[in-house]
Amino acid sequence: MPKVDDAHFAARRRQILDAAAACFAREGFHRTSVQDIVRESGVSAGLVYRYFTNKDDMIAAIATERHEQRERRLREEDPVTAYTALLRDLGDPGTRAARQLSLQVWAETVRSDRIRDLVRSGIDRPARLLAGTALPPGVDADSVIRIFIAIYQGLLLQTVLDDTLDHAALATTAEHLLRAALTPPPPPGSRPADGSGIQAAGDGGDDDGGGDEVGEHEQGLG
Repeated sequence: MPKVDDAHFAARRRQILDAAAACFAREGFHRTSVQDIVRESGVSAGLVYRYFTNKDDMIAAIATERHEQRERRLREEDPVTAYTALLRDLGDPGTRAARQLSLQVWAETVRSDRIRDLVRSGIDRPARLLAGTALPPGVDADSVIRIFIAIYQGLLLQTVLDDTLDHAALATTAEHLLRAALTPPPPPGSRPADGSGIQAAGDGGDDDGGGDEVGEHEQGLG
């Protein structure tokens, strides 16, 4: 029987959190009352208070769940692929309520230290995903994570403001940037992976200056 009780508890909690998330996304955190959540969820006010003391408890639980879901996705998949999929998801009409809810949660960080700490933990923890990863000289894992989280946050806000964004193109561009940031440079004097044998700058070359031309070309690509 305890398994039934646990399942029932989890289902009721899920029902209340889903209702709260829908209300917060639609009306905003401060315009939403507990009574609004009661109506949305279809449960009694007493039951709501049995699970959550107040609205702050609900928004903290929602933020924690969202962080855990994203981190799980980044751990279980290739992190770069998972990250760019998150960017593409921003353009999905089905994520509109989730985008609006994110803005509501971020806004609450100004008012509530508890929620600010929760949101900050969702930025601090992903840096662990790059632990042990070989990075280019001078590239800091924490800095890379924070920069690309900032890109995600910025594109989420731009999506709320402009629903004509090409999220596929944005995600592809971000993927190229992220892979470049995480890829150590080839050893000095090594040839390109495609075996084309393009001569690197400074390796010499024909006397007619062709080597200099190639060197200038490669410097431009860098």
